[in-house]
Amino acid sequence: MQDSGDILLRELGNDGVLRLTLNDVARRNALSEAMLAELGRTFAQAGEDAAVRVIVLAANGPAFCAGHDLKEMTAGRDAPDRGRAYFARVMAQCSGVMQAIVNCPKPVIAEVTGVATAAGCQLVASCDLAVAAESARFSTPGVHIGLFCSTPMVALSRNVADKHAMEMLLTGDMTPAARAAEIGLVNRAVADDALSEVTMEMARKVASKSSMTLATGKRAYYAQREMPLASAYDYASTVMVENMLAHDAEEGIGAFIEKRAPAWQDK
Repeated sequence: MQDSGDILLRELGNDGVLRLTLNDVARRNALSEAMLAELGRTFAQAGEDAAVRVIVLAANGPAFCAGHDLKEMTAGRDAPDRGRAYFARVMAQCSGVMQAIVNCPKPVIAEVTGVATAAGCQLVASCDLAVAAESARFSTPGVHIGLFCSTPMVALSRNVADKHAMEMLLTGDMTPAARAAEIGLVNRAVADDALSEVTMEMARKVASKSSMTLATGKRAYYAQREMPLASAYDYASTVMVENMLAHDAEEGIGAFIEKRAPAWQDK
């Protein structure tokens, strides 16, 4: 495994926005074992850090993320089982990171430059929000090398409609940022030189809300999405009742009625 070194940069601002920057430029920010370990550890820590209110995931270099490190994966074939145990472990590690993003109580925003391919596209789709530079491109190109993008499919199919997801998965073609915005893979595509400004404006807007409310809503959103309609309403109603009894809901409603700014206590 590569030494983690500075392959993942961290910068926490006074606004509560934690910027994580993929920085393994030589390997096109591939999701190597080392990168997956760093991401998993960092999201777990950020989820527990009260100073972190929102996470922005960005990248240095010409690629946002090129997916799994295929050279590293190929080396795993040297084992007597032709890599079965190794492949299973890496897939589980990657799936764990994607779920850690979804399960993190802090909203996560992808700031996408360059290309996001295979598990790199999955990484974008796993984030709660995404802003892409107009020059960014996305693909699930596994079909080109005889390896269907089955795990990226999980996140992709939860972002875009079936026909759009299947087109990306079956053709492996590159999807321009503008088209990615049209089909819902990203929230918007913006001029390259405005990307960080737009992303940080969004991040600071979200960070200004009660972190308790954001965590409650994010958890409830992903939970209800997997439920039948009646169960989803029952669950969401219970969440609303508990949320109404929380301090910040009482404070926020009172501030709205009194026409003043709320003073969040994040509880």
